[in-house]
Amino acid sequence: MQLGMIGLGRMGGNIVRRLMKSGHTAVVYDKDSKAVAALAADGAVGADSLEDFIAKLTKPRTAWVMLPAGKITEATIDALAKLMQADDVVIDGGNTFWQDDVRRGKALRERGLHYVDVGTSGGIWGIERGYCMMIGGDRQVVGRLDPIFKTLAPGIGDIPRTEGREGRDARIEQGYIHAGPVGAGHFVKMIHNGIEYGLMQAYAEGFDILKNANIDALPPEHRFDLDIADIAEVWRRGSVIPSWLLDLTASALATNQTLDNYSGFVEDSGEGRWTVNAAIDEAVPAEVLTAALFARFRSRKEHTFAEKILSAMRAGFGGHKEPPKKPGSKAWDR
Repeated sequence: MQLGMIGLGRMGGNIVRRLMKSGHTAVVYDKDSKAVAALAADGAVGADSLEDFIAKLTKPRTAWVMLPAGKITEATIDALAKLMQADDVVIDGGNTFWQDDVRRGKALRERGLHYVDVGTSGGIWGIERGYCMMIGGDRQVVGRLDPIFKTLAPGIGDIPRTEGREGRDARIEQGYIHAGPVGAGHFVKMIHNGIEYGLMQAYAEGFDILKNANIDALPPEHRFDLDIADIAEVWRRGSVIPSWLLDLTASALATNQTLDNYSGFVEDSGEGRWTVNAAIDEAVPAEVLTAALFARFRSRKEHTFAEKILSAMRAGFGGHKEPPKKPGSKAWDR
């Protein structure tokens, strides 16, 4: 099946490569001509403009936009809508706010176009591990695109099957879900990321407590000089708190137990904020997720070892880099 990809960054480029490895074809476009050339060298068809991109796609066209949420995605989808024709599909696979999806889906529908939102989790490792996808859109259109989603998904792998799921949608065990109409995919991904904040914060705070178990303020007999790299590793094996996030933490600590290669300045993608806002709208108490979000705000003023743990995990799963040191900022000198 053919897919057009706009945005060839960490995830967009790897999505294309994973598809091509399984026999799909791709047309690619990015403002960075070097990124286009790199994918073309791997077998994709490169385009040098949006007009060229559309011309090289076979009808009915499918264009996946993998760009940062906000103005650039908005402008790109607006431009695509003017170039595409009835029955073509626009996919937004970035971290878009779900209410923007609902608005865009309605606008594109009036032009005879289809809109699908795909919350995509897998980070920089998705090319090897596959991508967990949460999809919103019309059932018929999502079904048409199933060969793409099935290839990108991780598959059932060696994860034990859950008892009692007989007769349910088989796609779920493959790692992708048609969550509902337009907007539902990004709504589910938003909550996924909110939970991610909470899990990361729990690990970070726990390791910070372990690291400080030998401070002078404690009575000598209550101090423990703990090897936190070894603790992270042993928890991966048979405990009740293993996860990929713990795997990434163990790897970071094994390389550098002090994590002094991280400042502890932790950004947020915006989805944690949207999750908290949704909780407010629904009157759902979300103490852990809210506190985890606020901890990231605080990290930009004063840094603890917990924030370095968070930075290490973000670098591990998403390739996220900390912003450069700002001259005169006391936070960066701690």
